[in-house]
Amino acid sequence: MDPPGYNCFVDRDRMDAAVQDLGPKELSCTEPQELKQLARQGYWARSYALRGKVYQRLIRDIPCRTVTPDASVYSDIVGKIVGKHSSSSLPLPEFVDNTQVPSYCLNARGEDAVRKILLCIANQFPDVSFCPALPAVVALLLHYSTDEAQCFENACRILACNDPSRKLVDQSFLAFESSCMTFGDLVNKYCQAAHKLMVAVSEDVLQVYADWQRWLFGELPLGHFARVFDVFLVEGYKVLYRVALAILKFFHKVRAGQPLESDSVKQDIRTFVRDIAKTVSPEKLLEKAFAIRLFSRKEIQLLQMANEKALKQKGITVKQKRQFVHLAVHAENFHSEIVSVKEMRDIWSWVPERFALCQPLLLFSSLQHGYSLTRFYFQCEGHEPTLLLIKTTQKEVCGAYLSTDWSERNKFGGKVGFFGTGECFVFRLQPEVQRYEWVVIKHPELTKPVSLEAGGAVLDRGTDADPSGGGGQALYIDGDLNRGRTGHCDTFNNQPLCSENFLIAAVEAWGFQDPDTQ
Repeated sequence: MDPPGYNCFVDRDRMDAAVQDLGPKELSCTEPQELKQLARQGYWARSYALRGKVYQRLIRDIPCRTVTPDASVYSDIVGKIVGKHSSSSLPLPEFVDNTQVPSYCLNARGEDAVRKILLCIANQFPDVSFCPALPAVVALLLHYSTDEAQCFENACRILACNDPSRKLVDQSFLAFESSCMTFGDLVNKYCQAAHKLMVAVSEDVLQVYADWQRWLFGELPLGHFARVFDVFLVEGYKVLYRVALAILKFFHKVRAGQPLESDSVKQDIRTFVRDIAKTVSPEKLLEKAFAIRLFSRKEIQLLQMANEKALKQKGITVKQKRQFVHLAVHAENFHSEIVSVKEMRDIWSWVPERFALCQPLLLFSSLQHGYSLTRFYFQCEGHEPTLLLIKTTQKEVCGAYLSTDWSERNKFGGKVGFFGTGECFVFRLQPEVQRYEWVVIKHPELTKPVSLEAGGAVLDRGTDADPSGGGGQALYIDGDLNRGRTGHCDTFNNQPLCSENFLIAAVEAWGFQDPDTQ
C-alpha cells in the first residue's frame, strides 16, 4: 500500500506512529444515524485521506452565520496581521487563556501555522472572549487540511455555528464556566466512586473539574483526540461530557488505592490523560463513554442554562475574563455544632454546582432556637434548597439535601404528596461518609415522590393515601425534635443513616446565600 500523502505541516514519522493508515478511501453514507454509527466505530479513523474528506464534509454542513470568514479572507489578512515576523514571536490571542498549543504530530512549520491561524481568527471574531479549546481544534484540523486557509475556514465555521441546539465550543468565560459546573453536576450523578476520591484528596474539588476541557483539548494524545473529534463533529457537545466522564472513571479504576504521584490530583489526572495510551485504547475510551446512561441533550441544556443564570447573578458576564469563581466554605465565617469546615466542604461538593457557588447560611439551630418543629418551619420558610444536619446522642451525623421549600409541607397541615426533586439526597458523615441519591437518577422507571408526613419530618416514598409509603423511611424526626428513626427506603435505596432508632443531640438547617448579598 502506498504511504498516505500527508500535508506539509505533518511530521511523517510521528504521524505514522500515531495513526495507522489502513482503511477505506471513500464514504458514501448520508443518513445521520448511519454516520453516527460509523463515527463511533472509527470507520474513517483508519484512513488519513478519508478523515480529511469527512472533516471537510461535516464542517461544510454546519449551519453558520451569513457572513462567515472563508479561505479567501485568510489569504487577504494573514500578511497584514503576521507581517514578515515569525508568528512564534507574536503573542497568542488573549482568548486562549495562556493555553499551550498542542503540537500532536505537527512539524515546526505546522506549529507556526497554528499560531498564524489563531491570530487571524482573533482578528475576525472580536466577540470571542474566552476559548481555550481552540488551539487544540486548530492543531487537529491542520493535520487534515490542504493548506492554512482551509484550516482557517473550517475553524471559523465551527465558531460561527448559528444552530441554537448545536453547541460546539465555548466562546466566553460565562459559557466555559457554566460548562465546568455542568460537568461537576454530571460527575456527581454518574461517577460517584471517582467523586468520592476527588473529595478525599483535593482541597477544592470544583477546581479539579474546572480542568475537564483541558483533558480533551490538550492532554489527550492525537490518536484518542481525533477519534473523539470524529464523533463530536457528528453528535455535538454532549460527546465531550461523555468522554471526560469516562476519563475520570478510568483514572479512578487505575489509581484507586494508590498514593498520588504529585501533591495535586489535578496534575495527576493531566499526567494520566497524557499517557492514557498505556492503559486505555481509543476504542475502550469511547465504549466506556457511550455506556454511560447520561441525561438527555435537553436536560443537559436546562442544567447548563441554570448554571449560567447562577453565574450571571454573581456578576459574571459574557465579556468576563477568567476569574476564580468557585468559593469553598469559608473557614473564618463558618460555625456549626454538628460538622467541621472540611465536612461541610465535602457536603458542598455533592450539591448542584449552581448552589455550590453560594455560602452556607444557618437558618435553624436547635441549640439556638430550641427543639420545636414549628420554629424549625418558621426559620426555614422561603428558603430552597436547604440542608438538614442531625447529630445523635451517640455522636452519629447524618442529614439530607432538600430541593424544595419546607413551607410546602406546612401548607398542607404537615402532609404533602410531593416534596423534592431528583436532586435530593440523604447522607451520613459519621461513623463513615456515604451519600444516597434519588434512585430515579439511575432507574427512571422507579419514579416516586419524596414525601413528608404529619407528626414530624419524613423522607420516604409515601403518598397522601398511603402515609407509610411501603417503601420505608430514610429519615424521620418527631414533632419535638427529640427522637428519630432511619431505615432502608426505596426512594434512595439507602442503608440506615445511623442507629435505626436514635435520640437527637442537635439539629441544624442550612440555606444557600449568594456571597454578593452578605
